Amino acid sequence: MRVISWFCGVLPRVGGAYCIHIDLRNGQQVFHVTPLSYALVNLKPLLPGHVLVSPLRVVPRFNDLSTAEVQDLFLTVQRVSRTIERVYDSTALNIAIQDGKDAGQSVPHVHAHIIPRKRDDLPEPDAIYNMMEGEEGDVGRHLKENEESKAAGEEHRAKFPAVDADEARTPRSDEVMEREAQWLAEEMAKDAAEEKT
Repeated sequence: MRVISWFCGVLPRVGGAYCIHIDLRNGQQVFHVTPLSYALVNLKPLLPGHVLVSPLRVVPRFNDLSTAEVQDLFLTVQRVSRTIERVYDSTALNIAIQDGKDAGQSVPHVHAHIIPRKRDDLPEPDAIYNMMEGEEGDVGRHLKENEESKAAGEEHRAKFPAVDADEARTPRSDEVMEREAQWLAEEMAKDAAEEKT
């Protein structure tokens, strides 16, 4: 099964400026797959544990999803959220969909952001929304820059606007993302087994 998606960031870019192929059987950042959706780790998370959930079918807007895809997407967001909240020891979550360019969507594929939160993780709790809409949340641009650097044989370490005062965010390595995805897949399996008992 091959699905066109923009999220992976480690496989060659094809087609549009921000789209790349991701083979879900070999997707190194994918940690959960359902019949209609998948979850993956983020190239440049806004906060630790920031992950994405997307439908398998590439559609630009939420209203383009079928009823079955909407149900599966939100059930997947719910399942993934439980695991993310537990493993990152968070006390709250931001769950967001930027639906369309005017809402800050940087690539034309529906996706939900799941961002674990804790008290005082940012100076202002709502700062996360400005981060999502600003330069640091432009996933499409970050992926494009990362792929261009790899194609040129460069190690890309562009500055990522600080989440806290002294820390610069950079794209994570393929190895780091793969380790996180493997760990989250194991944790998702534990939660699924626990639900059955």
